[in-house]
Amino acid sequence: MPDKLFHLGFLKVKYKAAIRDKTMKLRKGFLTNWRQMFVVCLLLVLCGRLIKAQEFPILVYHRFDSAMPGLTTVRTSTFELQLEWLEDHHYQILSLRTVTDKLRTMRDTNAPAVAITVDDGHRSIYAEMFPLILKHHIPVTLFIYPSVISNASYALTWEQIRQMKRSGLVDVQSHTLWHPNFRKERARLSDAEYEAFVIKQLTRSKDILSSRLGGQIDSLAWPFGIHNSYLENAAQRAGYKTAFALGGAPARAGGNMLAIPRIPVSDNDTGARFYRLLMDPRRNRREK
Repeated sequence: MPDKLFHLGFLKVKYKAAIRDKTMKLRKGFLTNWRQMFVVCLLLVLCGRLIKAQEFPILVYHRFDSAMPGLTTVRTSTFELQLEWLEDHHYQILSLRTVTDKLRTMRDTNAPAVAITVDDGHRSIYAEMFPLILKHHIPVTLFIYPSVISNASYALTWEQIRQMKRSGLVDVQSHTLWHPNFRKERARLSDAEYEAFVIKQLTRSKDILSSRLGGQIDSLAWPFGIHNSYLENAAQRAGYKTAFALGGAPARAGGNMLAIPRIPVSDNDTGARFYRLLMDPRRNRREK
């Protein structure tokens, strides 16, 4: 009988020890898994912040007017309100070249940042926008199609463009030769004719701007935002390093450098709407 009691006691102790060991292993496993889950979650949050920090809204304007807004016309007073909003909310306004460098290298900024572009070459750029550029001392990139410069009554002159470039705040890049609709041209031209047409639009604009203004012409804005792999390859062969579409989304590191999205700005985009345009541009377009 004592031997049986001893044996039962031994089994009880062994059983308790086994349960204790199992409990400890479960606790350790839980703590290890919890720590691992915490680290993973932390990394996801940090990566999310990093990706968000590497987004750059690139704003695109077309025309300016002192009194009358339009579909692609922003009043001068509205444009200044937008600039003041950016300053008040500690946004950096970077040159487009600086933004594209950061997109390539995935380098971050210490504060939220935007870039400002203006397409076409309307005379209001010099009369209405340029004084505000000087006042606020901010960089702007103009995408010009040179066929209209000093030719059309609505367009800038070469001397006005040179004066803006001399300020050191304005860069000028290509918007093709005469702003064609590549989709329509593709439909009406033969393969050989279309190839020649595309080459002319991309290279002649580059050559004229370089000859008239000097500087490095290596960026392109797609007319009407129309682009595809054929056009992107043609732009690359023509010597363009970056090309810009529309798309209504921020530019992101790691994206297609020959189809960088930009966000069109309207006269309605002030205050909370302007904030949403920077943070969620597609929502703003839906709410119009």
